[in-house]
Amino acid sequence: MPVPPSGSEGSLHTLIQAIGSTQLVRPLLDHCLRDLSADQAQADGSHYFTPDDMARLMVGAAVPRDGHRVLDPACGSGGLLVESHRYVRERVGLDPTMSLLGKEQHAHTSQVARMNFAVRGITAHVFPPGDSLAEPEPEPCDIVLANLPFNQRNWALDGEAEQTRRSGLAVPVDPRWPEEPPSRGSANPAWIQHIAHALAPSGRAVFLMADQMANSRQPVTRRLRERLLRDDLVECVIALPPRVFGQSKAPACLWVLNRDKSARPGWGTRDRRQQVLFVNARRAFEQVPDSRARRLGDKNTALILTTLAAWRGLSENGATASPYNDAAGWSRSCSTKEIADHECSLMPASYAVEAADPERDTRSRVEQLKLELAAQLGQMRVLELRLLDVLEEI
Repeated sequence: MPVPPSGSEGSLHTLIQAIGSTQLVRPLLDHCLRDLSADQAQADGSHYFTPDDMARLMVGAAVPRDGHRVLDPACGSGGLLVESHRYVRERVGLDPTMSLLGKEQHAHTSQVARMNFAVRGITAHVFPPGDSLAEPEPEPCDIVLANLPFNQRNWALDGEAEQTRRSGLAVPVDPRWPEEPPSRGSANPAWIQHIAHALAPSGRAVFLMADQMANSRQPVTRRLRERLLRDDLVECVIALPPRVFGQSKAPACLWVLNRDKSARPGWGTRDRRQQVLFVNARRAFEQVPDSRARRLGDKNTALILTTLAAWRGLSENGATASPYNDAAGWSRSCSTKEIADHECSLMPASYAVEAADPERDTRSRVEQLKLELAAQLGQMRVLELRLLDVLEEI
């Protein structure tokens, strides 16, 4: 625990008494977490917290089950693990027996996660503060959830490998990247491979990732996407609206990885091997009342999850799974071969394109013809003046 500043004992004691006297400790903590999430200084320092609707979307896409081992390698306040516990509890009707694991680099943020679990009576293990990328996960996980820090620079290799690299010797092969180590300029590729390596044979992962990883033409990034598609790990990519997930105004996608996309209980009745679902949800947001902030909202969250469940053939409570059909401008199911023909781009807007609108196309064509006519009339007037000048000279 941190040592309180000198002279703060009186006010700290008063604060503890005030918190201890309230009957609503959980809502009080939730309110504090929302305030922290809205603090731009906290977000700029990577101390951000996942909004509730985003957490529901990510956990709903992962579909955790009772008994699963669930990891968040950048857990922040632990919100994704809390939502996983709630999701499973609502379905089993009892306290889940799942194993919840959280890792966080910042010490004071990991303390917030411990408080979050404590006020809810949730059993979870928060590891001592440290860098999750320093070494591979020692045990496979059924579910990995992560709201990752984008474009992290100068991320560190594990201590032994870094010392070997500086000495000029060959760096030992890391099982997370057996073909080529990721660049130290950005941790994005490292996070993707770290998460993929951590998955059990039927494991799933859902994480936020900057757009550039989905469509960058840089050879290293493209080769990474090729390997993911070759291993049939990519299940779904969802293009999200900007400014709905907390830490960045940059556009991002939600990636869903799955080591086993065959039809099976708990996942779905449709065999989706060698296929990827793209959802273009760039416009699926609502304004927060009395604010310029945005959020996904319950309606948009449910629409995305319903689309994904229909594609998987997943239903609950014994109901028949809803049929899936591509929707122009919203979702499209593609084969990995088709994606390979598009330079392995994983950007949903490249596939889930809007259908042609005859009315809009007609208006556009009329406007173009008006411009062409105006240009030709102008040219005709110029030629008319030249002709008059020539006639005057005769």
